[in-house]
Amino acid sequence: MPSIPPLSGQRSLDDLGTPLHEVTFVAVDLETTGTSPASCAITEVGAIKYRGGEVLGTFQTLVNPGVDIPPMITVLTGITNSMLYPAPRIAEVLPALLEFFGRAVLVGHNLRFDTSFLDAALLAEGYERLAHRRVDTLSLSRRLLHDEVPNLRLGTLARHLRVATEPNHRALADAMATAEVLHALLERTARLGVLGLDDLVELPTMRAHPSIQKLSLTAHLPRTPGVYLFRDPSGRVLYVGKATNLRSRVRSYFGGDDRKKIPQLLRETARIDHFECADPFEAEVREIRLIQQHEPRFNRRSKAWRSYAYLKLTLRERFPRLAVVRQAKSGDGVYLGPFHSVSAAHTVREAIETAVPVRRCSQRIGRRCAVPEGATACVPAQLGTAACPCTGHTDEAEYGRIIELVVRGLGNEPELLLDPLEARMHSLAAAERFEEAALTRDRLRGLARALRRRRALESLRRSGRMTVEVDGVPRALFHGRLLVDAAAPGSLPLVSAEEAATPVDPDAPCPREQLDELLVVARWLELAASRARLREASGTLASPLPPIPGFEPVTRRKHARPAR
Repeated sequence: MPSIPPLSGQRSLDDLGTPLHEVTFVAVDLETTGTSPASCAITEVGAIKYRGGEVLGTFQTLVNPGVDIPPMITVLTGITNSMLYPAPRIAEVLPALLEFFGRAVLVGHNLRFDTSFLDAALLAEGYERLAHRRVDTLSLSRRLLHDEVPNLRLGTLARHLRVATEPNHRALADAMATAEVLHALLERTARLGVLGLDDLVELPTMRAHPSIQKLSLTAHLPRTPGVYLFRDPSGRVLYVGKATNLRSRVRSYFGGDDRKKIPQLLRETARIDHFECADPFEAEVREIRLIQQHEPRFNRRSKAWRSYAYLKLTLRERFPRLAVVRQAKSGDGVYLGPFHSVSAAHTVREAIETAVPVRRCSQRIGRRCAVPEGATACVPAQLGTAACPCTGHTDEAEYGRIIELVVRGLGNEPELLLDPLEARMHSLAAAERFEEAALTRDRLRGLARALRRRRALESLRRSGRMTVEVDGVPRALFHGRLLVDAAAPGSLPLVSAEEAATPVDPDAPCPREQLDELLVVARWLELAASRARLREASGTLASPLPPIPGFEPVTRRKHARPAR
């Protein structure tokens, strides 16, 4: 196989964000014997290399196609068989042409046509296809000039844009005209905030958008992780989002985002602010805090945390029961949660009531008053699935032992609740009662997730002030919440000085507004565990308790080889 000159491989983020005046372009054009690379051949290659408007070199050669040129092609280009007879074959031209290309960005008018012939020739000679970044002036013109010119032919564009070189169906002249057309188009794209290579490559893919002129609002955005805020003319925050590449993500709203609310969002947007972050983890935490602070109306979850629910064991009642509540008060019961929805909390409640015969009716039973004689038992009590005191036949001490079992199961002995559910699931499956088994499985999985999450949240809240170093970058946490140095330029403190000085009761239920942030921190610590180094912890982070099983479905690989 021939040795391959160094070609452009996968580009890094820095390569794509290169300012346009620093990008090396190669405008290329081919003349061929026809339109199909499968049955036709190249007759001429022309290319011009430039950077920042300065010509760095040109490449021009005729190519012997090994076949006669059709008369129509001769009339169009002026190239004859006698001109091509002494010319080199394409196999001799390719090494020099690839070296001329180097790592430059290829430019062409209907570039796909030219690269299809080059790829066919490269594959025929044992090379790989071209891997260069590409800019097509035809696609750019369709995006920028579709309503100004009768057609998008190179000659029409050259006249409309008043470039110096007139295309004449010869490779080098057409390549030079293409380069000049691109320069004229770049002047127009600058008004849309197209300042880097990634902006230029993405622009033709953006559909016509009524708010396209607002694309210039993204000109100041960096190509770094961070959060962005769309604001209306009065400064109100309309939307908050996070990104690993702020510039690319925000510009995608003008073409690649199909959500129905985007056109209205862009119509109302007058300014786009941003905060740079050290990494996507910090950006995710900042996004949560900013959404809760501003409650933007275009963010679906702006007020969602207000509807989070808890599962409460009402220990202050004579016969405690499980109840789904919106607010949590320390000291009046045992709480599990918060949950992202009321339905999730009810699923876990049903799981616990299936595992343990805790009462399910909501009838009030005073501390001293007995249940009236002749009262009708609730349905679960009649079915024998709940030790309900609504008829006065349940012994208070016996019921106290049931509640003690629930408290221990919600605490350090989760197997007291999980094992009965798992046994019920297997017995139902063995009896071929598959729908009931699946329902029990879902409840079991929901309860296990809730218990695992509670343990993770308690661990973070008990850790106090903690410093964790990941990949050499230290992160300060305050009871699981991310701290940022307020003295750092452009910093956005996530926990105020007053909050940091306020004692935190780790035994109290987790506040609803902190749930999403703590879950992000917990997931970050779990994913970075192999690379993390604990430098400081004023509280306790480790737990001696065994892990809680997940009961998650096992994903099997397709076409896996059987074990021998």
